[in-house]
Amino acid sequence: MDLLSTYAQSLLSPFTLFFLVGVLAGALKSSLTIPETVSKSIALYLMIAIGYRGGAELSHNGFDGSIVAACVMAVALGAALPVVAYALLRGTTRLDAVTAAAVSAHYGSVSAVTFATAMAMLNRQGEPFEPYVVALMAVMEAPAILTGLALAHRKEGEARPASSQDSLVKTVVHEVLLHGSVFLLLGSFAVGWITGSRGFEEVKDVFVKPFNGILCVFLLEIGLLVAQRLSDLRAMSLSVVAFGIYMPFIGACFGLATAFILGLSVGGATLLAVLCASASYIVVPAVMRDALPEASPAIYMTLVLGITFPFNIIVGIPVYHSAARVVISSTAANHASVER
Repeated sequence: MDLLSTYAQSLLSPFTLFFLVGVLAGALKSSLTIPETVSKSIALYLMIAIGYRGGAELSHNGFDGSIVAACVMAVALGAALPVVAYALLRGTTRLDAVTAAAVSAHYGSVSAVTFATAMAMLNRQGEPFEPYVVALMAVMEAPAILTGLALAHRKEGEARPASSQDSLVKTVVHEVLLHGSVFLLLGSFAVGWITGSRGFEEVKDVFVKPFNGILCVFLLEIGLLVAQRLSDLRAMSLSVVAFGIYMPFIGACFGLATAFILGLSVGGATLLAVLCASASYIVVPAVMRDALPEASPAIYMTLVLGITFPFNIIVGIPVYHSAARVVISSTAANHASVER
């Protein structure tokens, strides 16, 4: 399947189309709304479904050293990508150091909804992937935030008081490790791992079959949120807007290179590329508002929600999938020729 056919299939998928319906409804000032309680309930469902299925499949396939190596590499990616993003922002835009650091933390972290959309598309195409990639999504949050905060505080030019450092640590622990979505994802992963295939058979009618349909409703709501940010794009410089488009490609390259090193399948490589290309709009903003109040939320929220998220949903995911096919398939072909 070439890039054009992959892209066409992705663009005409119900996930992309429902997202575009939400954007169009918001742009045309439609009265369409998704109640907040419904939105939160759907978010909780998606985290449980993703985590539980990943844990159950890991229990079935077994735990080995490759999983530990993947987690270590994911932590390294979460810490390295903000440094790359920060250098690019400071070199190509006029953002102040603190705002640039806050933005960079978002691009080292991950978007669970982008990941869920990519996972649903792979399942729809019958493309298998390593179940433990779900765990990589969770471990990339904290390193990215800590790196972003370190970059901001290094540029402040003064040491922080001990009490302030303690407060910062508590903020990171509470907002990252104990954040509802992260905690639920890891908890569901653990439950799936413990209960295994037998437990999974008991609940698959709830967490597998309805998943794609419920994801469509959530993407509809995200489309409405994106539309609210479109007007803010006019106030952003072209260099900042461009960053929201080229940084996902850079992150995806890091993800594909890591997938090549780890020996992931095409599906696993696609998901890791998506993780590295995405940007957080839930966990990281909550931390940045508290830890870096001087950074501009209008910039990092508009950049993530108004540019990078729709770009990944509409364009990025099929591109990353096609790139993964080239990288992983060519590697497998080379290995086969060597063995002959």
